[in-house]
Amino acid sequence: MKKALQASLFALLFVTPQKDQVWTANIDQIRQAARMIPGRAPLRINVVKFAESRRTKNFSVKGAPAEPSVQARTAFQVVYADGYVMVDSGMDEQVHRFFGRGVVEPYDPEAAKQVERAVRGARAILVTHEHGDHVAGVIHTSFASELAPKTILTRDQVQTLETNPQMPEIKLTPERAGRYNVIDYDKYLPFGPGIVLIKAPGHTTGSQMIYVVLASGREYLLIGDTAWHMDGVRNVKGKDAPWIQEDEKPLMAQLTWLNGLYTTEKNLFIIASHDDEERVDLIKRGVLGNKLE
Repeated sequence: MKKALQASLFALLFVTPQKDQVWTANIDQIRQAARMIPGRAPLRINVVKFAESRRTKNFSVKGAPAEPSVQARTAFQVVYADGYVMVDSGMDEQVHRFFGRGVVEPYDPEAAKQVERAVRGARAILVTHEHGDHVAGVIHTSFASELAPKTILTRDQVQTLETNPQMPEIKLTPERAGRYNVIDYDKYLPFGPGIVLIKAPGHTTGSQMIYVVLASGREYLLIGDTAWHMDGVRNVKGKDAPWIQEDEKPLMAQLTWLNGLYTTEKNLFIIASHDDEERVDLIKRGVLGNKLE
């Protein structure tokens, strides 16, 4: 894991640029990329929910009924024998209040502390995209100077955080951005043994999915906010939330690709960050651990 970033940058030579093309991905190429960096594969993935928003389902999935629905705020931990990588970094209660838009929503201080401890102990920290509930834990925190050297942000994520952040609390100046590990890649980026980053602009310009294959062979695809609920993947339906702006063309291509994987790849678990029903089900089935180590 120590040389993962260096090896990942070298691997950029072997990907095909995707600029000015319709978004596409190939699971076989992703699996090959996951084997490029030598080392022991990860053992398990844990998740914790530290907050939630209460919104009707029609906002998460276009055309869905306006029935009660919970959007979980989550962070993930990819555990190796000798350490772990965090995927997303949580947020403090001040940032959480932004998402309530004047409504007080549940926030679990103990779970948030669990995320804080986990990011501080991580070998590396990845973020699926540059929204506050995913990235604030490495920016709007008293530990930012400690966390920055092991946080990996993409060039697109940094550009948004500098020029058009979702909220003032996560704005980066060029000087502050320089403390983070900033990378750029065209399509896939092998990050460590069993981990591949997949460029997936649409929900935001800096969105990426993260593929993980365990030593057991079980596969995961952490899709961030490509869909807020897995019904978006199952039905190939985008969101219908007026407060967000997305690039619909690549996003629908991503949902179509994910739907194909969901239908055919029974050993691959596609995980939407905010789907609380899926989170509960996968914990119950032993696919995800329910606490951070």
